[in-house]
Amino acid sequence: MSLADQVSAALEKEIVMGELPTGMHLDEGSLAARFGTSRTPVREALNRLAVSGLVELRPRRGAAVAGISETAMAQRFEALAGLEGLCAYYAAERMTDEERRALRDAHRRCRAPAESGDMSRYDAADMIFHRLLMEGCRNDILIEQTLAVRRLLKPWRRIQLLTPGRIEASYGEHEAIVVAVRDGDATRAETLTRAHVDRQSQAADKMVASAQHEIL
Repeated sequence: MSLADQVSAALEKEIVMGELPTGMHLDEGSLAARFGTSRTPVREALNRLAVSGLVELRPRRGAAVAGISETAMAQRFEALAGLEGLCAYYAAERMTDEERRALRDAHRRCRAPAESGDMSRYDAADMIFHRLLMEGCRNDILIEQTLAVRRLLKPWRRIQLLTPGRIEASYGEHEAIVVAVRDGDATRAETLTRAHVDRQSQAADKMVASAQHEIL
């Protein structure tokens, strides 16, 4: 993990969990000192967080923590459930046998980090799984839109994995999706994928609510 990755992950968690309040100025120099690095990886981390809407980059005033409402988050997850569900639907119809095997293998690579509870490794393997599922739909517009919403939700998709039992549950949900795609059952693949994203949303809400309660 690069220095920018480390800074980004730390700030991402603190912002999502409410530890850094909305509007708080994020000084590059102070952050560089805190993380024991130069300004370059800090600047890169802030740019990444701006993509997901966690940070606002203000001309001549620097970066600040951005506020994202519960309604906006709910809408993002709702959109992702629909988009990923459609990807799964068409993937079940259009994937070649080789692509189905690749999806199965990607799912199997999630097993070790799921069993060990290694969130970072599971998140990385999970991204590969979902990318293959998306690409299997053979629709460039759908893939583009799905990736755009996934980027907006990246911090919350990561944070929801901290919910007790969530990684193991996610692995089981993947298993059911793989079977549906393997069997060419498009309707079931879509239903399972939408439910998978809905559970991510519920878990993220739970984690954020718990963190805010502790802060109060």
